Amino acid sequence: MLIGEVARRSGVSARMLRHYDSLGLVRPTGRTVAGYREYSGEDIRRIFHIESLRSLGLSLREVGRALDDPGFRPSDLVDDLVRQTRERIAGEVELLTRLRRIGAAEPDDWADVLQVVALLRDLGSESADKRQRAALSSVGEVPVEALVEAALNEADPNVAGALRWALAQSGGDGLGLLAEGLDSPTAEVRRRAVHAVAEIPHEAATDLLRDALTHADLAVRRYAALVLGARGVVDAVPTLVEMIVEGTNDVDAADALSALAGDSASADRIAAGLVDRLVPGVCEPAARLRLVQALADLPGSTASGALVELSADEDRAVALTATYVRTLRDAR
Repeated sequence: MLIGEVARRSGVSARMLRHYDSLGLVRPTGRTVAGYREYSGEDIRRIFHIESLRSLGLSLREVGRALDDPGFRPSDLVDDLVRQTRERIAGEVELLTRLRRIGAAEPDDWADVLQVVALLRDLGSESADKRQRAALSSVGEVPVEALVEAALNEADPNVAGALRWALAQSGGDGLGLLAEGLDSPTAEVRRRAVHAVAEIPHEAATDLLRDALTHADLAVRRYAALVLGARGVVDAVPTLVEMIVEGTNDVDAADALSALAGDSASADRIAAGLVDRLVPGVCEPAARLRLVQALADLPGSTASGALVELSADEDRAVALTATYVRTLRDAR
């Protein structure tokens, strides 16, 4: 079969077939009676093999090795192609993300585009100073999606604080993405997410923190409870009481309970919750001491009555603490 017919049937141009010939990939092995070079059936099969391997992304040099080197291992080449393809896809995804974020910023002209590109680049800089400056300059300039991603991956405390501030200035726009961060399989990302939510002064953020009270991650539950206590959300009370019992941020938890005890009814309910955990033999002595100290800052008759009873507690440390706390309350 002559080159023109091979090109027509195979879909490989005559020019490319001549290129294969010059590289030694496929050389016509036959001759016509007139002396023209002719492709044999085996030559044509080799052409189709070459095209199949090229479709996988192999260079012509790699194709030649694959077909002619008896020691060539296809598995090694396939593994390398998989790696290269993943790198290429990752690069394309990164480019697509960058383009989407630039588009979301709705730049009016090329100066705006360059400004967004510069900020996005600096948010990913290796320099913490550059990242911090970019975070402080990014409000209204870059999409909130980029701020959330940066905040969830930021290890430097100063940069993280700047990113949380920027998110807070953006309102509740990033809460959906932060909620996804709360479900991250990585504990550190979950911690960053709840800290970022806590700094957003928005009712939707409070609702998200309220949902976090039942989160599987204990650290998320506890931090959410502290923030909710400061926001006056009584749903946080059980978690705050538990923190005092367990001695985890117990001083902060007691302060949050005190802030929630704004009226006598609330104060009595909170005091009753603390008293319920004071059962000797069930609650450890150190935990009972912390509970007594938490009662000290609660107004109302329930806390006062409990302190009177605890002044005669069989645990001398508890009794002395309750007596001392009562003295301070009477002085006030």
